[in-house]
Amino acid sequence: MDIMLFHSAYGLTPSVEAAAERLRAAGHRVWTPDLYGGRTVGSVEEGVKLRDEIGKDELLKRAVLAAAPYSERGLVYMGLSLGASIAQTLALGDEKARGLLLFHGTSDLAESASVDELPVQLHVAEPDPFETDDWLSSWYLQMRRAGAEVEIHRYQGAGHIYTDPELPDWDEEAAERTWSVALAFLDELGEP
Repeated sequence: MDIMLFHSAYGLTPSVEAAAERLRAAGHRVWTPDLYGGRTVGSVEEGVKLRDEIGKDELLKRAVLAAAPYSERGLVYMGLSLGASIAQTLALGDEKARGLLLFHGTSDLAESASVDELPVQLHVAEPDPFETDDWLSSWYLQMRRAGAEVEIHRYQGAGHIYTDPELPDWDEEAAERTWSVALAFLDELGEP
């Protein structure tokens, strides 16, 4: 499977590269575009500030340019938190997208969003201050209305970016469960 993995608001950190290596070890081809141009940050607040400094439109432009050379292959778009919102936007706009794998985040959907049974899997903490229950219910219904096949996996008591061992939110048990389910999802996508 060809996977385009977008980093969180922290930037392209070693833990993002470790996630990509985990995917490669499972037999996938993975690209990790650096949307921050080599910069990383140490907190969510700094990440939000850098995101706003670069601008959402510019980040999206960088993501599109990174994915464009590979999109003909039929990519699985994957993202971590901020990167999940970017992955979602690209997947919904790419008719050749094979799937969408979201860790720790979602994004708004355009009213006109439409896909043909796009497989989507979301992994998120419960509760998550950035992905509230009301928001997730609305997001799920909108994704289904757009034509996506959606699974949501919640992890009770985990922190927001609980799969990142470099962050205070790290939850080893939840992270391992997430990776187990996500890798099975990718295997299913690869079946003819």
